[in-house]
Amino acid sequence: MKKLLRFILIAPLVAAALHAGDFRDHLGLQLYSLRAQTKESTTGALDLAKSYEVKEVELAATGNLTPEQFAVELKSRGFAPVSGHFGYALFEKDIAAVIRDAKTLGLKYVIVPYPPVSKDKPFTEETVHTMVTKFNEWGAACKKEGLQFGYHPHGLEFKPSAAGNGETMFDILVRETKADLVTYEMDVYWVYITGQEPAKLLAKYPDRWSLLHVKDMLKDFPRGTHTGGSPATAKVAVGAGQIDWSEVLAAAQKIGVKHYFLEDETTDPLRSIPESLKYLRSLKL
Repeated sequence: MKKLLRFILIAPLVAAALHAGDFRDHLGLQLYSLRAQTKESTTGALDLAKSYEVKEVELAATGNLTPEQFAVELKSRGFAPVSGHFGYALFEKDIAAVIRDAKTLGLKYVIVPYPPVSKDKPFTEETVHTMVTKFNEWGAACKKEGLQFGYHPHGLEFKPSAAGNGETMFDILVRETKADLVTYEMDVYWVYITGQEPAKLLAKYPDRWSLLHVKDMLKDFPRGTHTGGSPATAKVAVGAGQIDWSEVLAAAQKIGVKHYFLEDETTDPLRSIPESLKYLRSLKL
């Protein structure tokens, strides 16, 4: 009976891992990586992205094009638009518009990339509980329209909670949001910079992570900060930094993470993106 119960509990995770397959099969590009190029020419940036031989992309915006126009340009280049980032304020202002644009663009996931904070509004436990309420609400609205809502932690969430028992704000977010309504996208860099171990965090919540941002940190750059920001010089081509990618990606594959996006925030993305992709495509797990 115990063996049967254990099988029932782990079977969904095994199935998810088998379905996800090799991370390279779903290695794409977060188009924010080409933000400077997009300002010059949206279609030019898409042409550049195509030259990297990636199929799956994650959107941060649509440049100077409407969602309808952007969708046409993506399709003409053979891209599979998997997910998109939409600001917290956009959801608060008009969630119907976010859902409409996401469906127009052909997305599966709609992701909030940053918490509702500012100089006058710090990240607190009260903020977390407000986010929980909103996320469950937005997740239900997205699910009704055939979309999956998700959140991308940015580092602030790994501050200790008031419980004082090792619990973080992120633990509260995961515990209080509904698994069928809210998924999570790990940005390995923003997890790592706080002092957390990404592979362990993936294993801690094996049924909550669907997407992964791949981004590396300069060797010897200090960890242990929860500011949600760092200088561009702290970010380097994947494989040239201090993160153990074999460990992280093996852990992600094991729990069935579905999509992996290189997000380049270095000072020279046109050099770093090809270097990162070459490293990732040749990595042996």
